[in-house]
Amino acid sequence: MKLIVTGSIAYDYLMSFPGKFTEHLLPEHMQRVSLSFLVDSMDKRRGGCAPNIAYTLALLGERPHLLATAGQDFGDYGTWLGAAGVDTSLVKVVGDKFTASFFCSTDQANNQIASFYTGAMANAGELSFRTIDGLAANGLVIISPNDPGAMVQYAEECAAMGVKYIWDPGQQCARMDGAALRDGIVGAHLVICNDYEFELIRQKTGMSEADVLAEVETLVVTKGEHGCTVTTRQGSVDVAAVPPDRIVDPTGVGDAFRGGLMKGLATGRSLTTSAQMGSVAATWALEHLGGMSHAYTWSEFVQRYERHFGRLD
Repeated sequence: MKLIVTGSIAYDYLMSFPGKFTEHLLPEHMQRVSLSFLVDSMDKRRGGCAPNIAYTLALLGERPHLLATAGQDFGDYGTWLGAAGVDTSLVKVVGDKFTASFFCSTDQANNQIASFYTGAMANAGELSFRTIDGLAANGLVIISPNDPGAMVQYAEECAAMGVKYIWDPGQQCARMDGAALRDGIVGAHLVICNDYEFELIRQKTGMSEADVLAEVETLVVTKGEHGCTVTTRQGSVDVAAVPPDRIVDPTGVGDAFRGGLMKGLATGRSLTTSAQMGSVAATWALEHLGGMSHAYTWSEFVQRYERHFGRLD
């Protein structure tokens, strides 16, 4: 199966605050917030939703295609992704912009405050699925957070072409209006989001869970340490999170889950098994700094899966 991953390509600037953000937010002064947090550490990492997802797929033995835009500073990053098993031939380099950047501070309770510089991501609408052969017959696409207009464009193209796609609006739920979110849902094969994002989707679109399932076959709602719920028109199944050996950084954990889920779907496994594979992949990311600083073999992945969920068929 040809796997196409769309979404942001970014550099992550990850900082650690030795306290809790909530202790410095004054409810009686929320109309005027002026805060600066002194952080103890900063790491620059390769990131972005699309490479994070694609990297997990590559670890699991796939060779996913990355469809995204990057800036003039992408050269070494692209070489590294290629060596990791990701096909970057569909990436467009925008020569007069920098690659998008994610500036994120994490406190001791794993709360995060972040800013995102768009950079070359703003050109994502210049790419098109119509240039890729054979997708309708044997393809699976994930449309993860990216330029909002491009996300809607990709969804409409996939629906028109008969391409199976996963709608993953993620952080862009806050930016996109109800019409755009609905456009992505209608025609999707599967919708995935976390529990907070699903509440935003409900409020902005007016769609209930039943309304979403009238349009798509499957809804996956992730719930952090409480795992996820996989819902179809036939019912729902709760899938537990895999307990981590240590907690280092939550950045990229959701993307790793999506990579594991896609691996399961691409290899014909059940929705439950696919979600369980996502849970294993997510925990590996949680135990490391950044979304792509960890590594494992297929054999190691299977062993960890089977310790928690039983035999992986």
